[in-house]
Amino acid sequence: MFLRKKAGPAAWIAVFLGNPGTKYNGTRHNVGFLTAGILGKKAGIKIDRLKYKALTGVCDLGGQKVLLMKPQTYMNLSGSAVSAAKAFFKLPLEHIVVVSDDVSLPVGKIRIRRSGSAGGHNGLKDIIEKCGGDNFPRVRIGVGAPPHPDFDMADWVLSTFSDKETKLITEAAENAAAAVEMIISAGIEKAMSAYN
Repeated sequence: MFLRKKAGPAAWIAVFLGNPGTKYNGTRHNVGFLTAGILGKKAGIKIDRLKYKALTGVCDLGGQKVLLMKPQTYMNLSGSAVSAAKAFFKLPLEHIVVVSDDVSLPVGKIRIRRSGSAGGHNGLKDIIEKCGGDNFPRVRIGVGAPPHPDFDMADWVLSTFSDKETKLITEAAENAAAAVEMIISAGIEKAMSAYN
């Protein structure tokens, strides 16, 4: 299923949201980066080339050339990186898959959507604003809600997982990586019925 290189431009972009820097490793907001690592390893590539304000790598998923990207702009400015790559490859929004965390889903649950609002997620909001629409598939990984309503949301998404949660999140990231591949190779309907 995976091949190292294919001639021609990327037909798809898979965007994995997170914050750059080791201090954010293992935080709820960085499950996108965790998923990127899993997919890159499976595809036998490194996502380490700095282009379009992101760390990037190119691989073949289901016969399609795909640019994998981890924006280095910090979460709230993710749209700058995505819009730069989108413009370069002249791709429609439907060919950009975004993987992000979701505080409204229980830890470890994933949900695939064809399109929709940002749902309060600043990274998705910036992509929608800078790419001119919300018509892109997304894979959302549940990171759980804060323990009580007064808990600061920024503190929550920058917190790390418990040991029990880490196991669930690792499995969810593996499923999310497989879901990205399925969206590209077999279509979003198939991925939704397999993983939602």
